[in-house]
Amino acid sequence: MKALPLTVGALLVLASAGPAAATCPPRSTIAEYVFGGGLCMAATTFGTETAGAHPTLIVLVHGDISDGGAATYHAEFARTLVRPGVVAVALIRPGYAGGDGRRSQGSNYGRTDSYSAATVAAIGGAIDNLRSYYRPRRVIYVGHSGGAAIGGVLIGKRPRLIDAAVLVSCPCDIARWLVERHKPQWTRSLSPAHQLHRVAPATQVVAITGAADENTKPQLARDYAARLAARGVPARFEAVDGAGHGFSGVRAATEAAVNEIVGR
Repeated sequence: MKALPLTVGALLVLASAGPAAATCPPRSTIAEYVFGGGLCMAATTFGTETAGAHPTLIVLVHGDISDGGAATYHAEFARTLVRPGVVAVALIRPGYAGGDGRRSQGSNYGRTDSYSAATVAAIGGAIDNLRSYYRPRRVIYVGHSGGAAIGGVLIGKRPRLIDAAVLVSCPCDIARWLVERHKPQWTRSLSPAHQLHRVAPATQVVAITGAADENTKPQLARDYAARLAARGVPARFEAVDGAGHGFSGVRAATEAAVNEIVGR
């Protein structure tokens, strides 16, 4: 399927007749900007030329990038996931910018305590619009670090929005994570651990963490996946020997997990 000519503005008119429809650049397409939760978020999209009808949609969300850099690594990874019948969309979280200078609306709260209800609503709303546009056979969410936390919240708060989630280096229990790091408790962020009782039993979850990750230690995601599995959710945990918190060390395991889900 070739990229459809429908612009973000036109899609928003279909989805919402309110004034928020004007917040994305008027001549932009959904391949470049995705609207959700009252915010317009920059995106990089791959695979539309070979998607066909009802493709698998993979949505990738980056971490906090606390060093202050641009959000680029998840887009580079998204490109590698494309095959016929797959569309991969790398979303830029609210308040962040990509390597080309395009910036998503909203706040990143200084890149801390940012898994807020507003951020979750924005990402969830963006996935809603992507679903409406591509009409995928299923949606796979891939999040790293803070992006994994947002995904863990979303599969609980919006149990029919996402079919499978790959949560990489996930701080899946925010309160516990902060205690382990000797940090004060956050006041804005939602936690996957508080939403796991609402995850739909059909949702496939793969949690992946580096065995040497000293930021989001493996037991956070291991315990989260075990609690999901105890409820009957098809969830599993994978530790990557020698890998730390950075995405490069867990990239191969993440790619293998996504490809396994896509191939089913």
